[in-house]
Amino acid sequence: MAPLKIIFAGTPEFSVPTLQALIGAGQDLRAVYTQPDRPAGRGRRITASPVKQTAIANGLAVLQPATLRDDAAVRVLSGFGADLMVVAAYGLLLPPSVLAVPRLGCVNVHASLLPRWRGAAPIQRCILAGDRESGVTIMGMEAGLDTGPMYLKRSVSVSPGETAASLHDELAKLGASALMETLPGIVDGTLIPESQDEALATYAKKIGKEEALLDWSRSALELDRMIRAFNPWPVAQSKLRETVLRLWSSELPDVDAGSAQPGRVVSAGKKGIDVATGDGVLRITRLQPPGKRPMSAAEFLNARDLDGEVLG
Repeated sequence: MAPLKIIFAGTPEFSVPTLQALIGAGQDLRAVYTQPDRPAGRGRRITASPVKQTAIANGLAVLQPATLRDDAAVRVLSGFGADLMVVAAYGLLLPPSVLAVPRLGCVNVHASLLPRWRGAAPIQRCILAGDRESGVTIMGMEAGLDTGPMYLKRSVSVSPGETAASLHDELAKLGASALMETLPGIVDGTLIPESQDEALATYAKKIGKEEALLDWSRSALELDRMIRAFNPWPVAQSKLRETVLRLWSSELPDVDAGSAQPGRVVSAGKKGIDVATGDGVLRITRLQPPGKRPMSAAEFLNARDLDGEVLG
């Protein structure tokens, strides 16, 4: 297959393996679109996106429009004469005027098994829901949000200890390989996309910081899913008196909380901090006090006695 003239659009770390795969395959990358530089990190310094950094390191042209909804932006994009536009977690909706520009259309690398988990946070919502399977979908793009026809799906199992961080990394690599698998069939027209079943569609709304504060009246199972889904962002939180602790990892021990109220610490030791919930016990194994680094529960307990304490 001769190199395709491609416009790539992506922003976060999830997008990078796909961009690297296209570069490694010798595709003709006419331009890389990514979101404008934004404040990041503790110092809130203006920082280039991972995609921009990768593109610059490989000598690629980078464009960072705030929107693609004006005529000038469409004219610029049209000027690249692209065969195909590849999108992976770009973060901006493509209007119909942009979707119509490339000769072969626009394809998206989406981090779910569509039509399940359309939208901004498919990885986190998958873990929150307790899904046992996740994956990626290579889809043709249309005006609706992740509603387009599907070229290819590749699945992975979600382990009991899976975090959003670990699943993200796995799906980023899988998405890159799945895209490369589809390109020849898209080019020669032999890969016919399948329409999505609207009856099976679910929506993965964006994660908000307010979701991260744990309610100990929930079950231990739900709370464990939240801690895993919110790792690495926004990180689950719980109050301990006037202190807010960030909770990075947990387990579901075979422990009876008896009649302890939700949030009560029922035991604390080297294995972790066991907390009563609305149903069962949650064991906190890694946490982060304010101004400190994340640490094991055992390290935290070296400087603090939690006997009789109530979280929340």
